[in-house]
Amino acid sequence: MTERPAQRTPNRQLAALIAEAGFSNAGLARRVDQLGLEHGLDLRYDKTSVTRWLRGQQPRGTTPALIAEVFTRRLGRRLTAQDLGLDACAPVYAGLEFAATPEEAVDIVSGLWRKDSGSHAELRKIAFTPAGLVVPSRDWLIGRADDRVSRGDPAAARIPAQGRPAVPRQRSQTERGPGQKVTGGDIAALRSVGELFRALDHAYGGGHARQALVRYLEHEAEPMLRGAYGEQTGRRLFAAAADLTRLAGWTSYDIAAHGLAQRYFVQALRLSQAAGDRAYGSYVLVTMSRQAVYLGHGREAVQLARVAQQGVGSSVPPVVQALLHSVEARGHGVLGEVRACTASLVRAERALESVRPGDEAPHWARFFDEAQLADEFGHCHRDLQQYRAAAQHAERSLQLRAPGFARSRLFCRVVLASARLGLGELDQACQLGAEAAGQAAEMRSVRAVEYVRDFERRLEPYRDAAPVRGYRDRVAALG
Repeated sequence: MTERPAQRTPNRQLAALIAEAGFSNAGLARRVDQLGLEHGLDLRYDKTSVTRWLRGQQPRGTTPALIAEVFTRRLGRRLTAQDLGLDACAPVYAGLEFAATPEEAVDIVSGLWRKDSGSHAELRKIAFTPAGLVVPSRDWLIGRADDRVSRGDPAAARIPAQGRPAVPRQRSQTERGPGQKVTGGDIAALRSVGELFRALDHAYGGGHARQALVRYLEHEAEPMLRGAYGEQTGRRLFAAAADLTRLAGWTSYDIAAHGLAQRYFVQALRLSQAAGDRAYGSYVLVTMSRQAVYLGHGREAVQLARVAQQGVGSSVPPVVQALLHSVEARGHGVLGEVRACTASLVRAERALESVRPGDEAPHWARFFDEAQLADEFGHCHRDLQQYRAAAQHAERSLQLRAPGFARSRLFCRVVLASARLGLGELDQACQLGAEAAGQAAEMRSVRAVEYVRDFERRLEPYRDAAPVRGYRDRVAALG
């Protein structure tokens, strides 16, 4: 007599979550396939696949982790494969996870560094996903600094297990031994490198030295994070790594690798939590908000700015408060919300006015001065089509802004050109636009090019006018 195959138990947990998320079977399969593409996986699931899962069949490989991530994004709470009634499997890191531990955070971000510094061109094609902002920002808001970040015993790391003196071998300057002690000098070097790459980014665009920064993170920062350090040194190390990771995201954003940038920002946010630096976490959220503004996701930009404000309260210096309010204003501007935008700008202005000489400010907030505030005003008024005010603030920003901030000056010049165009001053607009186009040609910045293209789209209604023909001739001469 032939034995009947064992009956599978229907997966009621998965069925309940599908109902809660409002997915159809085909819709869930499609989302799993889309997430798989972010990892270079060609999965090709369909509604029949989901029916089999509901009947109790266990998907293979990394699919359970992918399914869990789909529900995490949809429902806004962290879910595991087990929560879905699926077998546990090795995690698949998409880079949007807010790690549970510092060790996991190091695994995720170092995986990004290694892939990005190699020939993985598909990483730079990953799409930005607004849904991927929800869980990390929420987890940061309700989270707190990790209880422990120390790793290894710095003293023991120098003593061989057999008790004999170690014979050092020659290492290259980019090579560190496993478990090697991290020193204050190491962290100072990370900070100095950050300042160098920041200056290059401001002057020449994110594409100029982005790849070198990522390689530095892979070959220097990762071995440090896997080295030996106590609590105080560890917090400083995670803070420096967060700053460099945010910068890697910023330079990726500047070359329009938006999905990759988003992942760097999320990981920088998690590293800042390990550092116990709540204020820097708010700055990472500000950066994420700026990217959302640029991509036209005004609602998400406002939410990120508000999460940053809620997360630090009144504990940060006035200059940081001004930064947080100005970024919220930019989100309202994109949405065309005049009253909310104006209110946020007023709060930012008042906060900056309360700064007194000698007040302490984090190194990352020192760029926010009168020139930057005028720039924020200019952008907001341009987005609200208040062109006279936009022109006044853009001109003031250009008068105050230091030459080293070349890309910011270019952006502001385009805002001024757009404002002049809105006021009917076609000759001046085209002159300013041509100057900006010339500057953009000298940079490796997709954002700079896109600012110029946006201005050119605004010129379309006047394409047959003599100043516009002259503008086109000047730009064509740039090659």
